[in-house]
Amino acid sequence: MDASRTRGPRRLVSVAAPVCALLLVAGCSGTDRAAGGAREGDTAQAAAPRAANDLQADYERVIKDVLPSVVQIQAGDSLGSGIVYDGKGHVVTNAHVVGDGKSFRVTTASSEGAEAAKLVSSYPEQDLAVIKLDRVPDGLKAARFGDSSKVAVGQIVLAMGSPLGLSSSVTQGIVSATGRTVTEGRGGGGTGATIANMVQTSAAINPGNSGGALVNLDGQVVGIPTLAATDPGLGDSAAPGIGFAIPASMVRTVADQIVADGRVTDSGRAALGITARTVVDDGYRPAGVAVVEVSDGGAADDAGLRPGDVIVKVGNTGIADITSLAEALASMSPGDRTKVAYTRDGDERTAEVTLGEQ
Repeated sequence: MDASRTRGPRRLVSVAAPVCALLLVAGCSGTDRAAGGAREGDTAQAAAPRAANDLQADYERVIKDVLPSVVQIQAGDSLGSGIVYDGKGHVVTNAHVVGDGKSFRVTTASSEGAEAAKLVSSYPEQDLAVIKLDRVPDGLKAARFGDSSKVAVGQIVLAMGSPLGLSSSVTQGIVSATGRTVTEGRGGGGTGATIANMVQTSAAINPGNSGGALVNLDGQVVGIPTLAATDPGLGDSAAPGIGFAIPASMVRTVADQIVADGRVTDSGRAALGITARTVVDDGYRPAGVAVVEVSDGGAADDAGLRPGDVIVKVGNTGIADITSLAEALASMSPGDRTKVAYTRDGDERTAEVTLGEQ
């Protein structure tokens, strides 16, 4: 195992007794019923191994098809994962995997040693980044990305990456939920981003899985494993079976822009156009978000908000701190109109705001 730091998850059968003594005229035979039951049981027992073999064959086929498109990324003394995005050597990964780095070492399935790569652009607001191999090795295989709108709860998925430095590792689980809005911590290399529409999965996501592939049984990437939930009651240790992946649709949106323009030109993320901070009440509990600065011509500026105002509600969502404000905005889009409730000099006020873009 690589010592480098990794970034980053009874069958009950009821048998009825023969009732032939009471129904002799019906021609019932206890022996015949038992024989029939045995024949049905034989069929069921034969079907179960076939179903298991079919599922195992699906797993093996998907792993053989997709794993060559998953790479290991070394950024300084940290390790993470990435997905080959195209045949030109672009690799998509998490922004927290690349960190502040500009150059990297990438181990692909087709290269004998690590390949050099450079950062194209990082977009921490969505925790995504694209790097590019200096040399495209023979046999480099781009992954196929699926349709995020077709991801369904209960769907079987595989997580592929390099957890704890163990390259080409695979875990399995199901899609536990969709549409989750999750905020990363800044500790442990996280970007602090608030990300909407994430896919929740029971597939194990461990440090080093970040930036890898969450794949369906059609061999399509449906997300990039990014976060594992933590339990504060257990000292912030990982909560087993609760991981989150950025949906493939957002990955493609961001990666396509970076590949084409070298940066994200259209984030699709709603913004108020303010710099803000959390305020607390007399009991030191979060009580709202104070506006520190208003961007000229931004959404808040146009709506008449000014420094010193304390935002307490956006739409129907109460706002207690910066995180709740970010999560409320993550569910909206630029151009949406919403009401913002705030206090100014102790007075409660409401403004109609047309959201801008982050």
